[in-house]
Amino acid sequence: MNGVLARSLEPIRTGKGTRVSVAVLEPRSGRRALYGSQVHITASLAKVDILAALLLRAQREERPLTRWEESTAASMIQSSDNDSAGALWRRIGGGRGLTDANRTLGLTSTEAGPGIHWGLTRTTAADQLTLLSAVFDDRSPLNRASRDLIQTLMGRIDADQDWGVSAAGSRWQLKNGWLQRTQSQRWAINSMGRVKAHGRTFYLVILSHGSRSMSRGISAVEQAAQSAVRALCSTPPPVSPIIR
Repeated sequence: MNGVLARSLEPIRTGKGTRVSVAVLEPRSGRRALYGSQVHITASLAKVDILAALLLRAQREERPLTRWEESTAASMIQSSDNDSAGALWRRIGGGRGLTDANRTLGLTSTEAGPGIHWGLTRTTAADQLTLLSAVFDDRSPLNRASRDLIQTLMGRIDADQDWGVSAAGSRWQLKNGWLQRTQSQRWAINSMGRVKAHGRTFYLVILSHGSRSMSRGISAVEQAAQSAVRALCSTPPPVSPIIR
């Protein structure tokens, strides 16, 4: 299955000059495919992780989010507001708080951004797939109320941010991230979320860097998302042995 995905993604690297990492999971069957193990910066994808860390902290303190925390979280996820992310980054204890939360969530290859730079958090597609599973699956360190909140906010993204993994299906819940690097002037464009396609549900993560423009990066991410779903749909599941 990984080979099918790799072949479908090759035109993105050769045609667009964009490096992508992809992780896709069909939770009902447990079938997954991975492409690329390189580390990428998260940009605003880190905001889902920040919110998960905030909710884990509230769970430990056996309390709901305050009205301020909830409204700030909504602004951070739905509108991708950076000031809101900075405020909640401080609330969770910055990089140390994110690292502690990621240990609980099972993320093993994510390094929190330095100082106040939450958007420079570094991660892999596989780790972000683990985060998505924590957000959407019942077996999660996040309780039902916490998962419901994140899912609701990811389903109410501002209209101008309806791109990325949403191109692969419908009834999506997502978060995108984008950042132009200062030295290279190239773009990091990322997208992750849950989508429904062909009557099935998929968790999708697309991380990318090296695009010459934001629009090219979005195009590459959407092409990768569609390729990932096709790869899982076109590959027959393994045949179980017949036991007589």
